[in-house]
Amino acid sequence: MASKLLASALRKTLTPHAPISKPSSFFRAASTAAAAVEPYEEAADGVYMKGVKISGRPLYLDMQATSPVDPRVVDAMLPYYLTRYGNPHSRTHMYGWESDSAVEAARAQVADLIGASPKEIVFTSGATECNNISVKGVMHFYKDKKRHVITTQTEHKCVLDSCRHLQQEGFDITYLPVKPDGLIDLDQLRAAIRPDTGLVSVMAVNNEIGVIQPMEEIGEICKEFKIPFHTDAAQALGKIPIDVDKWNVSLMSLSGHKVYGPKGVGALYMRRRPRIRVEPQMNGGGQERGIRSGTVPTPLVVGMGTACEIAKKEMEYDQKRISQLQERMLSGIREQLDEVVVNGSIERRYPGNLNLSFAYVEGESLLMGLKEVAVSSGSACTSASLEPSYVLRALGVDEDMAHTSIRFGIGRFTTEEEIDRAVQLTVQQVKKLRELSPLYEMVKEGINIKDIQWSQH
Repeated sequence: MASKLLASALRKTLTPHAPISKPSSFFRAASTAAAAVEPYEEAADGVYMKGVKISGRPLYLDMQATSPVDPRVVDAMLPYYLTRYGNPHSRTHMYGWESDSAVEAARAQVADLIGASPKEIVFTSGATECNNISVKGVMHFYKDKKRHVITTQTEHKCVLDSCRHLQQEGFDITYLPVKPDGLIDLDQLRAAIRPDTGLVSVMAVNNEIGVIQPMEEIGEICKEFKIPFHTDAAQALGKIPIDVDKWNVSLMSLSGHKVYGPKGVGALYMRRRPRIRVEPQMNGGGQERGIRSGTVPTPLVVGMGTACEIAKKEMEYDQKRISQLQERMLSGIREQLDEVVVNGSIERRYPGNLNLSFAYVEGESLLMGLKEVAVSSGSACTSASLEPSYVLRALGVDEDMAHTSIRFGIGRFTTEEEIDRAVQLTVQQVKKLRELSPLYEMVKEGINIKDIQWSQH
């Protein structure tokens, strides 16, 4: 379907009557554009990128950073790029009506996945914008009475930075610590609540370690104290069952590209009863009930809606299959390597996120050695930093172990062959690096390196 639509559009565009520019300048411009966007150079013996040679495109195991778009999602989006390209806010002709109808259908698909009403869904550019609207928007709206926010130390950067922004404006923020398994202590949450607490914000599934917080219990506490509860559910959408009423959330941030949909689109759930109010963070034409002005991008929204519909149908199957692949990977690594630690709770965890620390191996060196596997050492938003993950440090992981962590992301399209190859390459590289490590050699000889008094020169 997608290829037929694309071919049809190209035939209509490339008519024989169309004026043609000078061939030389056209091809020169085309080659310049290609050079600008072509990130790697293919050769007979492999692929060269940023000075690194690899045998081919690497295996993709970084699903928490982004997921590939499901081909069924692309098929649903294409008509709204090629033929049904109207502005959904145009009320005077068919192009606008059909786009508006598609947006409303997508709104219903997103709402259905989380057990909400379509009227409670606001489309945005992504989960980061949702988090900003939720944290800053709520506190700005209720600023005369509410001056305190409770969140956790392991939240996504955009929640933590929004909280820091509020601190600069004079609001008080409580950053709850987490237990060694990555879960919050509910008694500490209850003790942190004050009469002027205006928001509790806790991530449902952590993007770095995959732990699932006790959402229903947190929701019950917030309901008891009549405090709005916000959750960043970008990593939870389509992966674990979500029910906004069971969780008692007032606001929920969702992302399209973490659920096999397109990048650049997200959705914010805002409860209607009891109603939650926010101050808009963007001003304009008043679209999306005035909460998020700007033209709604129909193709992206249709893509997110389709991705949510597919996720609802296939969640159980995906969960079972991904769990099997995770067990295959973990047992494959542990059978061949010692001193491998799983970061975060084993029991309360999304199986597609496997965050491992390999003792006596530098994580950055391991990443550089795993050129044929696309993985990361933590959040994509902070992966440029050489500092150890703040999430792992919050768990109480030693700095040396935090530096050795690798996050493997398993998804809908991951195969057993890819898992086996990733295990083989990881084991091979860890063994190679440990052979070079004097610390590992000392441990094997029975020396407790923590008892050694290191002297400076």
